[in-house]
Amino acid sequence: MQMPSNNPVVRLVEIDANAAGQRIDNFLLAQLKGVPRSRIYRLLRKGEVRVNGGRVKAEYKLVRGDKVRVPPVRVAEAPPPAIPGSNLLELVQAAIIYEDDDLLAVNKPTGLAVHGGSGVNLGLIEILRHLYSSKRLELVHRIDRDTSGCVLVAKRRLVLTFLQDQFRDGSIHKRYQTLVSGQWPRHVNRVEAPLLKNQLASGERMVVVSAQGKPSVTDFRILQRYRQVTLLEATLLTGRTHQIRVHTQHAGHPIVGDSKYGDNDCNKEMRQFGVSRLFLHAGHIRFRRPDGTPLSLDAPLAKDLSDALEQLAPFKF
Repeated sequence: MQMPSNNPVVRLVEIDANAAGQRIDNFLLAQLKGVPRSRIYRLLRKGEVRVNGGRVKAEYKLVRGDKVRVPPVRVAEAPPPAIPGSNLLELVQAAIIYEDDDLLAVNKPTGLAVHGGSGVNLGLIEILRHLYSSKRLELVHRIDRDTSGCVLVAKRRLVLTFLQDQFRDGSIHKRYQTLVSGQWPRHVNRVEAPLLKNQLASGERMVVVSAQGKPSVTDFRILQRYRQVTLLEATLLTGRTHQIRVHTQHAGHPIVGDSKYGDNDCNKEMRQFGVSRLFLHAGHIRFRRPDGTPLSLDAPLAKDLSDALEQLAPFKF
């Protein structure tokens, strides 16, 4: 049983350059570990949290020099953080494909979540924080646990907000490689279908094409045809949950190895060629560094996927 602990006194926290730019609710979640988000919002609504002596709303963005009143809150003691083993540390260390003073880029292995939670003790970000002995590392964006490929991690808060602004305004360019069932039609270069998140009675999250969904657009280009399948390049023009997976399914050619949206018969056949997981890889990303210079990064296709492609017979017209 976890024993409650107390934050017994009011704290006045002055915002520095690393904390500037983030929303007050996210700042408080980091300051008050273990406090539910709903309680954070209640503290803000009641005015127990003050910035420069005044009330603020949850969406308020902190400015360097702001003085935040953090009230005393009773919270449950958090369990000790999980410690990654040497194999995980070596796996992530070897997957780093780029590093400078501002950021890291990691070719995330399949099966590794980007962060812990929902039954996952350790994700990519927790392993990196342990590897670098730094709690300041932050995920710039996310990809699914079963998807491999490039993930950006910021070393400073200012870098995080700078890169996330690029994601929001669509100026970051991301390309994926994916293997889909059957022969992808030559005329289908774009799938434009709104996506809606649903939650089944079992608690499983599913995404469906629906007129009530959010606008979603993916461009596709054929890279190679094989007898049973097609290798595609997919470019995200929007960034919805499971977007490529659902758009390929909607087009009638789901991703090979997709247990949620895929074709079971095709998945079974392709396991004979070594495709035993989701064939979706974030292979390329292009963006601007904080100094304004462009940077393009390529994450090599994982060996299990490249080996599988070598076993496939090219399609003959």
